[in-house]
This record gives sequence, C-alpha cells and structure tokens, in this order.
Amino acid sequence: MTAFYELRQYKVLPGMMDEWVKFMEDEIIPFQVAKGMVICGSFRGEEDESIYIWLRRFESETRREKLYEAVYESDYWKNEVSPRVSDYLDRDAAVITRIVPTAKSTVR
Repeated sequence: MTAFYELRQYKVLPGMMDEWVKFMEDEIIPFQVAKGMVICGSFRGEEDESIYIWLRRFESETRREKLYEAVYESDYWKNEVSPRVSDYLDRDAAVITRIVPTAKSTVR
C-alpha cells in the first residue's frame, strides 16, 4: 500500500485557540513524534478562529495501527492528555479524513 495521510480538522472552543496550539506544540506533537508519528503540519484558520488542522503521514495501515496503539493506549495519553482535550475542543465536531497523494503530488 502507498503511504497515506490523515487530515484532522478540529473545532476549537471560543477563545481557546492560543492555548490549544500551545498544548499541541508543547505536549501532543512532541509526544506523538517520540512514539514514531510523522507530523507533517499543524495549522490554524487564518480567518476562522475555531479551525485547527493537522496532518499526519503513515507508511501503511499496519504502521498506523501500531502507532495508534503506542500513542492512544499509553498511560500518559489516557491519564494526562485525553482528559484535557475537551477543555479546548468540541470533540463531536472533529473530522478525520484519510487522503492519498495524487501521482504528481510533491508529497508522494
């Protein structure tokens, strides 16, 4: 299977964008990278303060499953990270889309 990406779009609660970005950049992204995740980018809406998007790359479905387990089944994630996410996000509004690069894409 070709590598694929996971485009994750979140709705940040009013007034929480700066705190959310700090949480992502200081805690979530470094933790996930330390577990082996490939984080390709982190973005906030230019005009809409409720939009936060990040992009992760996976070499295969098998690798994704292993990384998900390493991150989301860890005690640190369950006890330290996950309980705090709802302070910043409307979890029900999250949209996670798996995408694959086209033949001439520069990120292939």
